[in-house]
Amino acid sequence: MMNIDYTDIMPSVVIAHFLMQFLGRYLEIQTRHPKVFRVLKFSWLWTFMVLLLGELLNFSFFKDYFYELITIVVLYILFLAKELPVARRMMEIAFIPLAAVLFIYDFFHLLTPNFHKNNLYFFDPIRSFAIFWVIGFSFYAQRQGKRERLEKQKEEEERRLLEAKKQELEYQVAERTAELTKQKESLEEALVELKTTQTQLIQSEKMASLGELTAGIAHEIQNPLNFVNNFSEVSVELCQEITEELEKDNFDKNYIIEILTDLSQNQQKITHHGQRAASIVKGMLQHSRTSSGQKELIDINALVDEYLRLSYHGLRAKDKTFNADFKTNLDTNLPKVEVIPQDFGRVLLNIINNAFYAVQQKIKLNIQNYKPTVIIITEKIDNELIIKIQDNGSGMPENVKLKIFQPFFTTKPTGQGTGLGLSMSYDIITKGHGGTIEVESIEGESTTFTIKLPLK
Repeated sequence: MMNIDYTDIMPSVVIAHFLMQFLGRYLEIQTRHPKVFRVLKFSWLWTFMVLLLGELLNFSFFKDYFYELITIVVLYILFLAKELPVARRMMEIAFIPLAAVLFIYDFFHLLTPNFHKNNLYFFDPIRSFAIFWVIGFSFYAQRQGKRERLEKQKEEEERRLLEAKKQELEYQVAERTAELTKQKESLEEALVELKTTQTQLIQSEKMASLGELTAGIAHEIQNPLNFVNNFSEVSVELCQEITEELEKDNFDKNYIIEILTDLSQNQQKITHHGQRAASIVKGMLQHSRTSSGQKELIDINALVDEYLRLSYHGLRAKDKTFNADFKTNLDTNLPKVEVIPQDFGRVLLNIINNAFYAVQQKIKLNIQNYKPTVIIITEKIDNELIIKIQDNGSGMPENVKLKIFQPFFTTKPTGQGTGLGLSMSYDIITKGHGGTIEVESIEGESTTFTIKLPLK
């Protein structure tokens, strides 16, 4: 039986086995190419079998070119690891110099064996150095790979933490978005309700002023109607007298002419007071009608005088005991001004009502020798028409005066005011007519509202 030197085989088997195992783990062959890894896993077995077969057959090729064969296998494994460029490059740096040295070694060994034999002192150290280079650089690559894997694991952990944080933030954002959407819907509903309430309050304010206006109109319209009724009755009597006179054979012509003259005068007076009543009714209808926004040339003095009387009689209709003096100081040379009649009438009515309300409240204080008075003054200064509405009522403190034009602010008791009258008046004058409205007041003494309109 042939003697086999196992001490010469086993080192090669061990080197091949550990080298294959190292490359398999380092280049992740197990996960990427499991079939190849199963072959590498038993590298010790097929290495041992190949070398043993060579010894049995006395075939030294496998033994002589063992490192060349291992290098070819390594290069194939490196080819399989193309998905790992960094690890692959490290192994190429380790094994390509060995492959080059082995190629040179075998080249001279096969083609110039004498030259090779005479220079073994040169070729053998180079080959040994290349082998040690592979071993040393492999350990370095393993440490570097381990460090890279740790860094990769750390990055992966950070990525997972970031992903978890991202999902948590997305959940919080979605939750907050849902909450904000719900709040938005609630606010939109509240806004719709607020607009509806605001519309109702504005309509209530208009109806309140219309009610006060109607009460004043009812009183004011009574005078022209009385005149119309009285002159109508007199006219009927005159017609009867004419009829009786004409039935006489010798009627008095001059007497008939005198009766006809009186009858004509009565008709003129009926027409005049009828027009006056129609004017009052027209004003009421304009006030109650929604504003068209169209400006008209208006005699401000006539508008002021009319609304002053209507306001006073409206308050009197609600409180029969109320009495106050009202006066006007109107500039007769005022030009007609372009205003929106319905809107401007509401402004005058609101402010005059407040003036009469102020003197009414002061009357309740039973101040001796107090004479409640409301005065309206119109004048033209430079290119402005000025309307002043003065009262000697209860006045207002400074903190009230600062809020007087704010929406829903009122000094009246609950149920007697919406707090929109002066706010609407301010918007009508400033936004609708390009003017200004100011208030001056001395608490307990007087209040003056000043309206200024630009004249073209």
